[in-house]
Order: sequence, then C-alpha cells, then structure tokens
Amino acid sequence: MNITVFCSAYSLDERYTTPAAEFARLLGEGGHTLVWGGSHAGLMGLLADGVKEAGGRLVGISVDLLAHKSYEGADELVMTRDLAERKGQLLARADAVVVLVGGLGTLDEVTEVLELKKHALHDKPVVVLDTEGFYSGLRTQLQRMDAEGFLPRPLAELITFAATPAEALDHLKEN
Repeated sequence: MNITVFCSAYSLDERYTTPAAEFARLLGEGGHTLVWGGSHAGLMGLLADGVKEAGGRLVGISVDLLAHKSYEGADELVMTRDLAERKGQLLARADAVVVLVGGLGTLDEVTEVLELKKHALHDKPVVVLDTEGFYSGLRTQLQRMDAEGFLPRPLAELITFAATPAEALDHLKEN
C-alpha cells in the first residue's frame, strides 16, 4: 500500500518521535511504501529512516523551494513547482493518508484532503495518529461541524482518529 504521511519537518520531543518511529517500523515491515514530503529534516527524516531500515520503499514529493532539504536515500524523489502541486501529488500517489503531529503545513494538508473527500473527489482512508492528544482540538472542531450540519457526509466517513501506531495501520488494512 502507498501510504502518504503528513507530519512535521521539525525536530520534536521524544513523546512525538517514539510513536512516529514505531509507525515507520510497522509501515516498513509491512512492505508498504511511504509517500511523504521528501525531507530529511525533523519528523519527516525520522519517519523515512525508519521505513527504509524496516524494508519499506520511499517516495518523496518535495518542492523546489525546499530542494536543499531533500532526502537523499529515497527510492523516488519528485520535485514540484509549488506547495499546491506537491499536495496534489501526495494525494494522487496515496492509497491512504496518515496524519502525524505537525504544524500549519500539516494542518493545511489534512484539511485539503478532507475537503476533497467531502466532495467525493477521492475516497481514500484518512487516519490521524492522535499522539498525546495533539489533535483533540481538531477532533472537537470536526465533531461540532458534524453535529451542527456543516458536513454533507458523516464525520466517520471522512476521518478516523487512532490512539496508537498499530491502530492506525490496522484501520488502513481494514479499509
């Protein structure tokens, strides 16, 4: 399975890196392909290293303005002109999407993927690995949108929140 992962390019505390490393190991051992932002920096680099060490394949989708942060050991590295094209490629190459902890870029990516799914422009599973309750605010906001009629599809059809790396991967295998 080609699994696109959105996550931070910053170095983070071990409470975030440990679950990410576990997810990377499970992904690689399962023979899956990591499709990610193509960076060697921070959580992105840790994820790519872990997948590669565990026998998985790496497809990086980077952007010209971040070429200097490209991961050198990727099996395939695609350079895009801008962030919009990058997001399109990340989704196009995905069989599923997993969201790890991240900042504004990660939030932008996941909301775009959900908006496209809401309009039935894809039906790929989207799973958030909610490490340390990092996305509890997002979950609350999405639940409110669902309860108050802002979503044309039930929230459960758009996104799943997982507590552990194994739970996230299990959900993808089931869908």
